[in-house]
Amino acid sequence: MTAPVTVIIPTLNAADRIGPCLGALGEALFEGILAEVIFADGGSTDDIAKIADAVGAKLVTSPKGRGTQLAAGARMARSDWLMILHADSVLDAGWHHAVQNHIAQKPDRAGWFRLRFDSPDWQARVVERWATFRSFAFGLPYGDQGLLISQRLYNVVGGYREIPLMEDVALVRKLGRRRLTGLPCAIQTSAERYHRDGWQRRGLRNLTTLALYLAGREPEALVKRYEAR
Repeated sequence: MTAPVTVIIPTLNAADRIGPCLGALGEALFEGILAEVIFADGGSTDDIAKIADAVGAKLVTSPKGRGTQLAAGARMARSDWLMILHADSVLDAGWHHAVQNHIAQKPDRAGWFRLRFDSPDWQARVVERWATFRSFAFGLPYGDQGLLISQRLYNVVGGYREIPLMEDVALVRKLGRRRLTGLPCAIQTSAERYHRDGWQRRGLRNLTTLALYLAGREPEALVKRYEAR
């Protein structure tokens, strides 16, 4: 019998882009693995509450900040496994088979998906390959790669830090590379920030933000720099 999974999606005025993410989850409705979907909302002013009601998702509100929102969502989860997804991320067809196999075969590890952008640009392929290398070599998958983790392991490492940025890096660093594994499935995410800022500029900003965080800079001091246009 497959352990049920709670999907947690942090939202902040995401009503206009969350549809494809939810659509991809639909293929698992008859597989018995989805226990619930939780929108961990940071104070949206759009129609996210109506969407939650329409799809039967729970809506959990908290102060703005992805770490704070995800921690609030995890506290409400009632299943044995958590799967964290961004609102603009879409799992590939067949993802539920990868999840089922992981739960059965590697219950002591957290899993991440291979990153793919919704962009034909050649630079997108470079960033995708870097994300896969970074994840395998350094144990640093980002939040846009999704995360599948058991409640037990999540609690052992202390869960998400309630911080506005780098909550994903903080969690996987506590897990360590040996408790992380790549799943044989891709997850497509939006390239909007890269198209807006330029692939090189956005990539360099992400890399330097990571370096500053690893060097000890507080996430609160990095938010404006990361979100600057």
